[in-house]
Amino acid sequence: MDVSLESKSLPSVGYSRKSYLQTTSQRLARGKLVDLHGRRSLALPSVGPVISIYCDNSTAVFMAKNNKSGSRSKHIDIKYLAIRERVKEKKVVIEHISTELMIADPLTKGMPPLKFKDHVMNMGLSSLM
Repeated sequence: MDVSLESKSLPSVGYSRKSYLQTTSQRLARGKLVDLHGRRSLALPSVGPVISIYCDNSTAVFMAKNNKSGSRSKHIDIKYLAIRERVKEKKVVIEHISTELMIADPLTKGMPPLKFKDHVMNMGLSSLM
């Protein structure tokens, strides 16, 4: 029995019951946090009105900046599509940078020692080396 499907044949994105309940409770918790602070936006004054996000995935940058989706992008979860709305509202700016400039990489993956040291120095943690 062949169980493979192309994304074109799937009419919509669905949630499992557990996943739906988790995301619903997360949204409710975020809503309560907003109510506690008495404002609609959680933007920090020190960050400024526009938040910059640096990304080394050119496809992700393209999809966030352009309101286009192809037949192969139906699998993207609804909560991740919210970034498009923030870009359109000009609350978030997505900028593409090369992988070599992603200074948080040592926190997410392994790398050669010299490259690791360079990233740690760029993070301002040279006293730990």
